[in-house]
Amino acid sequence: MNAYMIGYGLFSLLILFVSNWLFVRQRRHKVATPAGNYTPIAEPSKTLVEMSEELSGQFHEELGSDSPKKSTRGAEIKVGQLLTVLMLGAFVSILNQTLINVAIPHIMTDFNVSANVVQWLTTGYMLVNGVMIPITAFLIERYGSRFMFLTAMVLFTAGALICALAPNFSILMAGRVVQASGAGIIMPLMMTVFLTVFPPEKRGSAMGTMGIAMIFAPAIGPTLSGWLVQTYTWRLLFYIVLPIGIIDILLAFFLMGNVTKMSKVKFDFWGFLFSTVGFGGLLFAFSEAGSAGWLSIRVLGTMLLGIVSLILFVWRELTVKEPMIDLRVFTYNIFTLTTIVSSIINMAMFAAMILLPIYLQNIRGFTPLASGLLLLPGAILMGIMQPIAGMIFDRIGVRLLAIVGLLITTVTTWEFSQLTADTTYNHILLLYCLRMFGMSFMMMTIMTEGMNQLPRHLHSHGTAMSNTLRQVAGSLGTALLVTVMSSRADFHLGNKSNSFISTNPYIVGEISRLGHGIAAMAHIPVEAGNKLISTLLYATAVKDSTINGINDAFLIATGITVVALVFSFFIRRVKQPS
Repeated sequence: MNAYMIGYGLFSLLILFVSNWLFVRQRRHKVATPAGNYTPIAEPSKTLVEMSEELSGQFHEELGSDSPKKSTRGAEIKVGQLLTVLMLGAFVSILNQTLINVAIPHIMTDFNVSANVVQWLTTGYMLVNGVMIPITAFLIERYGSRFMFLTAMVLFTAGALICALAPNFSILMAGRVVQASGAGIIMPLMMTVFLTVFPPEKRGSAMGTMGIAMIFAPAIGPTLSGWLVQTYTWRLLFYIVLPIGIIDILLAFFLMGNVTKMSKVKFDFWGFLFSTVGFGGLLFAFSEAGSAGWLSIRVLGTMLLGIVSLILFVWRELTVKEPMIDLRVFTYNIFTLTTIVSSIINMAMFAAMILLPIYLQNIRGFTPLASGLLLLPGAILMGIMQPIAGMIFDRIGVRLLAIVGLLITTVTTWEFSQLTADTTYNHILLLYCLRMFGMSFMMMTIMTEGMNQLPRHLHSHGTAMSNTLRQVAGSLGTALLVTVMSSRADFHLGNKSNSFISTNPYIVGEISRLGHGIAAMAHIPVEAGNKLISTLLYATAVKDSTINGINDAFLIATGITVVALVFSFFIRRVKQPS
């Protein structure tokens, strides 16, 4: 673990070096650009306004009407092409993040590494991804959306190639780090571009369409990876994203224009350092808490380091002249409220994503492919509903959508807390579809409402901060729910085990009777029969206790959604500031 923490520190220094190198390079090779080539951000140019006006409520029709628009590079861009490039990049980056989980046992066998080592493929990816998100605001303002998207996709695709060809675990880990450094830029950048291109009254449809990539990719990920790993090899998980990444790079190079305003902001070294250590420390602590325990030295130490660093980060960003992330975004009340609600929803969302596969595979005996197929219809339904919810949002705002969505999510999450060893397949499928239907009304709409309150020059800062907090909340939710599941399962198992060693004559007599019956049928000694029945009863107790632990975790998730539901009543539609 220490070696990987050192590697994480070296990665942070590498990012710092590259950022400074880009800064120096741009100063030395500055090219004079006509003033008219940059689209003002305070007030949209006529072409951007026209582009926005041409968007009808039926957003899918807009994808087919490739009307030309001006970019800040002076080149003409098309809305449909721009959305295609961005959504393809987001889809492949999110898809790759969800593919690896099913392949972990096979990677452990191929490279002969332990579970504690191989988990760094996901933990390390999450850490680097979380560190990159906060600095995207600076990178987009300094180098522009087109350059940063191309850079992110090149890093992501190169990382996938390294992983596919990796001869050992160290090279595989290095490839994942390179992948994460690109993937961490893509989502905040895409949101910033959407907020720049579309006016507030059309952003619901746009962001709803963007949500398709965010939801559909993790839905098909487990199913696709389960099939590939069972049929072929885990290396295909990285090979399949290579052509998609290369195609998207070519499309972006020829079709994507720079639609954000560039400015010569200075690189905030101390802000970057404090955010890296702060967010990285918290993400690491939350990811380790489920296995190492909340009171372990490793978890408490990194959590304390993260909290102290974040306090210093806030102080730095509030006092420096050109902050890496402008924390003034939190002076906008609706943005702050929607960020809190989105983060809470993210915590609850991981209940089904983490707990249901455990229930389906470990308790019910489904294969990864079968469990993935069970979750697929709900994700498809959510993908269909996202643009529809966005259109409704454009007309009536988010409050009613959020309340209805959270009511459905709360009820279905509570229903998941009633699972048994005999819960039918169709019942789980229906509940999950209903839960995803409810979430489709609020996943992107709540976040969009908050972003609509921010002025244009704070869009990149708002998306960076919102995505960072949702990442931290997701990690916290995962750690919390896994801890609840494990601790409550142990509690229930202890209660059931006590009954096995009870002196109650009835219990002792029943166990003895069953043992004698098995011994007689199997023609084995009575002692062996008693031992066998005790083993079977203990296995049943472990199974039942795990189900009870999962149910208790779903109860906690239900409480989390209730908190979000209460907050949603205070969300109101605000007018976009000029």
